[in-house]
Amino acid sequence: MDDSKLRVDPRILRTRQLIKDALIDLLQEMDLNKITVNRIAERATINRVTFYLHYHDIQDMLEKMAQEMAEDIEGIIKRETASQDSPEEIRWLNLIALLEYIAENAKFYKVVLGSRRTPIFTERLLTILSRTITERTENNPFLVMQGIQSDISIWYSSSALIGTITAWLRKDMPYTPQYLAMQLSKLFQLKWNQRDGSRASES
Repeated sequence: MDDSKLRVDPRILRTRQLIKDALIDLLQEMDLNKITVNRIAERATINRVTFYLHYHDIQDMLEKMAQEMAEDIEGIIKRETASQDSPEEIRWLNLIALLEYIAENAKFYKVVLGSRRTPIFTERLLTILSRTITERTENNPFLVMQGIQSDISIWYSSSALIGTITAWLRKDMPYTPQYLAMQLSKLFQLKWNQRDGSRASES
């Protein structure tokens, strides 16, 4: 977590969390365009003035929440592991950490990724995953050999990952983060490391 967040007064953090929780609760009940600052303040048991001490308006709140989400996820994806870990092990551990983080914040992610009411979160996550996948699949020999355009592959992979995570949340996470990560890793391995049709026929 950013050091600046650690220096923020705990009371401020608590108030912001109340406001965020109120917005998420309301998004479960109604469309975003029906949510007002008054409703958020009432649900958070604060007054309007307090809301405006933290956010200019609801759109500003969404932007800041999306930025915080992006920072958290990028920190997980880019975190360092033991130096002896292989690239495959690092990807595996980071995927588990990402899914564990999402599971710990399941209510939030189920709302912001599982509906069309707040596309900013899905778009921000899609950008992060696309950038990460681009870095890891650049000049992949299998894609070159098969004549697959890299940008199409990146669109497909990042969208598939978000779709899987969203479905997992909607189904109330029937699999543990570790098991889901293992299944996704197997799928990724088939996709990126396959050199001929033999591996596909074995799946």
